[in-house]
Amino acid sequence: MKKKSFNIKNIAKISGFGVSTVSRVINNHPDVSDKTREKILKVIKEYNYIPNNSARNLKKTETNNIGLLVKGIYNPFFSEIVQIIENRINEAGYSMIIHYKYSDINDIGSAIQFIKEKRLKGLIYLGGDFNHEDDEQLKYIDTPIVITSPNIIEEVYRKTFSSIVIENEESAYDAVNYLIELGHKDIGVIAAEIKGNSIGELRLNGYKRALKENDIEILEDYIKVGDFTFESGFREMNKLLDDRRDISAVFSVSDIMAIGAAKAILKRGLKIPEDISIIGFDGIEYSHYFHPSISTIEQPKEQFAHKSIDILIDLIDKKIEHQHIVLDTKLLKRKSCKHI
Repeated sequence: MKKKSFNIKNIAKISGFGVSTVSRVINNHPDVSDKTREKILKVIKEYNYIPNNSARNLKKTETNNIGLLVKGIYNPFFSEIVQIIENRINEAGYSMIIHYKYSDINDIGSAIQFIKEKRLKGLIYLGGDFNHEDDEQLKYIDTPIVITSPNIIEEVYRKTFSSIVIENEESAYDAVNYLIELGHKDIGVIAAEIKGNSIGELRLNGYKRALKENDIEILEDYIKVGDFTFESGFREMNKLLDDRRDISAVFSVSDIMAIGAAKAILKRGLKIPEDISIIGFDGIEYSHYFHPSISTIEQPKEQFAHKSIDILIDLIDKKIEHQHIVLDTKLLKRKSCKHI
């Protein structure tokens, strides 16, 4: 079969699936099983097929637009980064198009669709999760992508995008170890999204490692799971207090949930930090102005923003190859933790 005559019908025939199914895979529709998608992508790779309506379109970038794709709209941590990025994009002479993604389904598919629809010059993705299943799709994209503050699994073919991350497990370990240094042993945790190598799981792993290395027993009823909202922090803290009234400290894997948890503690007539110490994660502005101000692990928001746009523009100008940067976090000791 000559390469010039190779088309979507050939892919369908070789893979054993219908033309419509192959088309849905090429266009990154979510309504295709992982097994089917894998088989079709394998054929596409084997025959070096370049889909007319996906990869080729991505190469014909004619706009001056840089896209900003944000996973979730409710996290003020991202809103502070967005403002800096927008200013930098404008200063560099580009236009910014922002899109918020609410679903947890198919992060890479959302990125590709956004690039294709808006014919983007480059893309910054705040908060997406990419894994090894995305390798084949990423290889078809010439548009530069910078993924900021996500969890990126090491097996991903990382020559196809740039990333700026933190060490989630190590930073969570530092937070819990600080509580232990203050004399706390009965330490609860409000976790989130406990699934294969997610940010929530990595931060929970840091909690567990700190307890283990200090010979403190890990108890399942000390572990509650929220969903990165004020409401879930409030709800799970109440469950924690109902199950374990002996706790002296709580680690929340986000400041948003830490504020919700603090509200639950205060509503029960307990005092922070006199009765219960609490520490969060992210370093959002709200945590500073809460009373008492909440101790937290501060992520370097300004560095995330500036490095994201610096790398993206250099990639657009073909000055550099893809970069992968790990930034340091900082423990902010405030009024919500005390020595016992």
